Amino acid sequence: MTTTPADIDVRRITDAELPAWMRAAKTGFLRTPTVTEADVAARRTAHVGSRTYGAFDAGTCVATFRSFPQELTAVGGTAVPADAISNVAVLPTHRRRGILTRLMTEDLTAAKDRGDVVATLIAAEYRIYGRYGFGPATSAAEWTIDVPRTGLDPHWPGPGDGGRIDLVDPEEVRKIGPELHERLRRGRPGAVSRTDVWWDSDTGVLRVFGEWSEPFYAAYRSADGEVQGLVSYKADDHWGDAKQPLNTATVDWLIATTPAAERALWRYLCSIDWVVRVKSGPRAPDDLLPHLLPDPRAASITTQADWLWVRILDVVRALEARTYGGSGSLVLEVTDRSGFTGGRFLLEAGPDGASCTPTGRGADLTLDVAVLASLWLGDETAPRLAALGRLGEERAGAALEADALLRTPGRPWCPDMF
Repeated sequence: MTTTPADIDVRRITDAELPAWMRAAKTGFLRTPTVTEADVAARRTAHVGSRTYGAFDAGTCVATFRSFPQELTAVGGTAVPADAISNVAVLPTHRRRGILTRLMTEDLTAAKDRGDVVATLIAAEYRIYGRYGFGPATSAAEWTIDVPRTGLDPHWPGPGDGGRIDLVDPEEVRKIGPELHERLRRGRPGAVSRTDVWWDSDTGVLRVFGEWSEPFYAAYRSADGEVQGLVSYKADDHWGDAKQPLNTATVDWLIATTPAAERALWRYLCSIDWVVRVKSGPRAPDDLLPHLLPDPRAASITTQADWLWVRILDVVRALEARTYGGSGSLVLEVTDRSGFTGGRFLLEAGPDGASCTPTGRGADLTLDVAVLASLWLGDETAPRLAALGRLGEERAGAALEADALLRTPGRPWCPDMF
């Protein structure tokens, strides 16, 4: 007999239930469901500080959900507390029974009570999370570089700016990576914090995902010795006829705090012997990469899609946390069917900061909280959303005024998957 929603027990899991939770998560993501003792031990360490939920049908774990503390950089550099959501899976035998809604509601309620300003996630499927108030807030693009077409000198001797590139080992990455990333995220809207667990997982100390294959790491140091860039990459072993190398270098991640470091690291990747193709991994959609090449057409976009999704839990704190491109005021009517936030707000912004207060004045713009999330980091524009019918312009010209206020010099970017 099929169980009813009332028969499903949704709650935080116990430590003893972690192996069953992991098996359900792997099954939901179509991965081999085998769970070893080493897998459990690694997950147990990785989940310290997390909120790990499960849904149980007669004692069997049929859905998984996890959240953990995070910081998200708003426009202008302020970091706001975020509820990062991951490992969301419902088994195919138990879909369409409201299980995800119950899990999401419990977690977001707790996040709101804690005082988190937003919740974040990377959406595997586009159509799931809008109904919970999430909106796509950053985008990502991935390029494939045809190295012989770039016009770059194949005999590149290294950076010509006094800096240098060194191959480094995982231990060195754990020493220099966290501080470099902190400098990056403080100046990059959309960037999120990385924990020690993140660095331990990436460098093989913690095998959260089972077998780990050590990548290559290269660091760029400026002329004065400061680490300004770091890249993790792998390479395949592919040879064509007549012993011609046809290898591809695939970037896991590349972070840089200066254009010089970014230029040098991409130049380095395109100079590696035997490599004829470089895959960039997810980058900002307005990344410098193509135009760092003599022939930008040598870098073709192979993926362009939404990336970080944001759910605003506190409209006032979210809008007051960011900076604005000009001065002005707007009245926003924000709807939130879940009731976590929303209402009518007067936003008054200028070079010295912004205030956002409840108001009884007539609305200039009406929008759902998910649409506000797409505007908040500057990846969307109010006129575009109005043209799509996702934003109501109640006063003529208000969308253009909102665009002038919310516009950012560059598009936001989240370098991380979580």
